Amino acid sequence: MAHIIVVGNEKGGAGKSTVSMHVATALARMGHSISALDLDLRQKTFGRYAENRNKFLAKTGLELPSADYHDLPEIDKSALKPGENIYDHRLSAAVATLDPDNDFILIDCPGSHTRLSQVAHSLADTLITPLNDSFVDFDLLARIDSDGETILGPSVYSEMVWSARQLRAQAGLKPIDWIVVRNRLGAQRMVNKEKMQRALEKLSKRIGFRTAPGFNERVIFRELFPRGLTLLDLKDIGVKQLNISNVAARQELRDLMKALNLPGVSVDF
Repeated sequence: MAHIIVVGNEKGGAGKSTVSMHVATALARMGHSISALDLDLRQKTFGRYAENRNKFLAKTGLELPSADYHDLPEIDKSALKPGENIYDHRLSAAVATLDPDNDFILIDCPGSHTRLSQVAHSLADTLITPLNDSFVDFDLLARIDSDGETILGPSVYSEMVWSARQLRAQAGLKPIDWIVVRNRLGAQRMVNKEKMQRALEKLSKRIGFRTAPGFNERVIFRELFPRGLTLLDLKDIGVKQLNISNVAARQELRDLMKALNLPGVSVDF
């Protein structure tokens, strides 16, 4: 049975697709079979990433380990029973098809609240929530007092994850391992950064997630997108000497993969 990784956050610009592509490629490079779905049916950033990668590999003749990207299958509406949601069936059909042939299925969710995203969260064995290191993004998880310290209560996204957890419990499935990834961290030691750390530590104990460091803000991610490449591909495309920023970014990915603690995965890059 495939282990399902869902990358979700209802706010755009948190780096979900960048995290998704790097986690998926890292798993493929470590020899795991992995398929991926993009539930942002309008923008499809992850899907574009995969498409760019396939075009680049075809153009250059290179063979690089990659996740198998799949679009959601179409469903005959006439086959639906009254009250059934077509999006539920499209996602469940995709997962059922991919499950027997993969170690992992990665699902990249849109930066908004959708029915597809709701269903995906209830399927998650591992939930990765990239979060910009900002109280603007923190507000998605919890409401916080003006002192930046006192948590007033969970917010909309946390409540949605709680509902997904309840659905899994009712179905007799194991709990979601929820990891909030602090993305776009600044290198400087700042008061806001330290307050974020304390607030996340408090909230993690209250609503049940783990935290992990993500990626610093780096130009390399934007540069790699048109070719569908990741940090792990640089040497294979002829980059003989990685600069300091690239080496640091690889280490950030290594630390993230270790923090995820995915079953059967030994981080060896």
